[in-house]
Amino acid sequence: MTRTIELIFDFVSPNAYLIWQPLKALAEKHGAELVITPAFLGGMHKLTGNAPPFMRDADVKGKNEYAMLEMNRYIARYGLTKFKMNPKFPFNTVTLQRLLLAVEPSERIKLVEALQPGVWEQGLDVTDLEVLGKILTDAGYDAKALLEKTQDPAIKQQLIDNTEQAVARGAFGIPTMYVDGEMYFGKERLGQIDEQLQVAG
Repeated sequence: MTRTIELIFDFVSPNAYLIWQPLKALAEKHGAELVITPAFLGGMHKLTGNAPPFMRDADVKGKNEYAMLEMNRYIARYGLTKFKMNPKFPFNTVTLQRLLLAVEPSERIKLVEALQPGVWEQGLDVTDLEVLGKILTDAGYDAKALLEKTQDPAIKQQLIDNTEQAVARGAFGIPTMYVDGEMYFGKERLGQIDEQLQVAG
């Protein structure tokens, strides 16, 4: 039976970008399926009382500087040299998250890969619908139709439900992964996930 790695995902998280390729490679290594569950990180923070680390730790001497050191080590380790912080960060991703729900679950990886470079490599303003529409069109999507779907009440509700369900399962931030019912949080857990997938399912 095919194992699955479920990734609770929001485009706003730089760590979701940073874990993306290494996690995909890990899934491929073990013949596992990567399943994307879109959630709204802002809603998760509100429900859990959490906050972005750079804000939460701003008054802790040296902590954000060390976090940046670790991020740079990680980027070097996995060769993610195209990464750069988006100048609009933190930005509202409600529309982006709804886009993921507007396509079939099997299409979500393709859509993530179409949008990620604009967000975390080119620094585009993906809250601008014209900019977003061009990215979608260039990737071969019917941008108008897809963006219209983001206004579907059922899709709006699904994002709310996904967010609430993620929190109910214990998630408080992104990236959160589930393997065999075990929760793993953060890009630093790749080694643990690798070990988990080596255990017979």
